[in-house]
Amino acid sequence: MSEDGAAVFDRLVSEALDELPDDIRSVMSNVAVTVEDEPPPGQPLLGLYQGVPLGSRGPYYAGALPDKITIYRGPIERMTGGNPELLRRQVRRTVLHEIAHHFGISDERLVELDRY
Repeated sequence: MSEDGAAVFDRLVSEALDELPDDIRSVMSNVAVTVEDEPPPGQPLLGLYQGVPLGSRGPYYAGALPDKITIYRGPIERMTGGNPELLRRQVRRTVLHEIAHHFGISDERLVELDRY
């Protein structure tokens, strides 16, 4: 039995997280990564980070709800046109992009680093 599209996508997100270097993974804190089918209406997003970046957390951060990284399956699948290798690369790129926001790296800085 082959995996359906949603299961393949979930596996690709998990693989992208598993491939993170140990030093990055070990400092990620209080963040959940989820997959949703589509972004909110009118928002052309592949992924979204919601929360307080690690560098901005102060002494009153304790007990906060987890940050949330959402990866949107529909737009990424449409963008990659059924090409499994392009899908794998775009999922990885999107996961890494949103994790960068968890570390406090802005979109502008990602452009400067040629990682956008």
